[in-house]
Amino acid sequence: MPDTTDPTATEQLPARSPYTVSDVMTHTTVAIGRDAPFKEIVELIEQWRVSALPVLEGEGRVVGVVSEADLLPKEEFRDVDPTRYDVLRRLSDMSKAGAVTAGELMSSPAVTVHADATLAEAARVMAHRRVKRLPVVDASGLLQGMVSRSDLLKVFLRDDDAIATEVRANVLRPLSAASHVEVHVCHGVVTLGGVLRDTALVPVLARAARAVEGVVDVRVDLTRP
Repeated sequence: MPDTTDPTATEQLPARSPYTVSDVMTHTTVAIGRDAPFKEIVELIEQWRVSALPVLEGEGRVVGVVSEADLLPKEEFRDVDPTRYDVLRRLSDMSKAGAVTAGELMSSPAVTVHADATLAEAARVMAHRRVKRLPVVDASGLLQGMVSRSDLLKVFLRDDDAIATEVRANVLRPLSAASHVEVHVCHGVVTLGGVLRDTALVPVLARAARAVEGVVDVRVDLTRP
């Protein structure tokens, strides 16, 4: 099935933090089987403008992922002398250069994420494993969708007013009546200004505000009564 992106996805994001992968993931996605031929894989990646395809078996269990990086060795080693030492050190890439099906090309086991993982957790997995897209699976390993780097960035499209409302409700509301802290948000940058009775709370407030999804930065301009 095609991998589609809902242009109204950011409007449907829930008004709370932290968001989870299920809030931003693409539920309808394209996938392939182990026997999918090389050229078909390239065609699907080009057609649906994705950087990787999950490989499924059985009722939809993810057994691997074929990415653009898995496909490139076929071109990279096209005119290289296979007896060169630097090539011999990359036997895995050399084997992929001769691969013709998804089962031979795929990276396995697949690096996946669950739908209830936070966006921060998914971002750390992507950074650590150096991947651009993650299959989203359930407890049985069945494919539920895909989440990409661009999906994780959707939170930064949140409206400034929505961010300010959440900061007031979740960060400032617990403060004592003796404090009069105001919040202003411009292009995702939160500014906390006004009067704070206990200035020792400044780093706590800044950290709490920064944890709100969509916040780009936090600036503090608070004074004591």
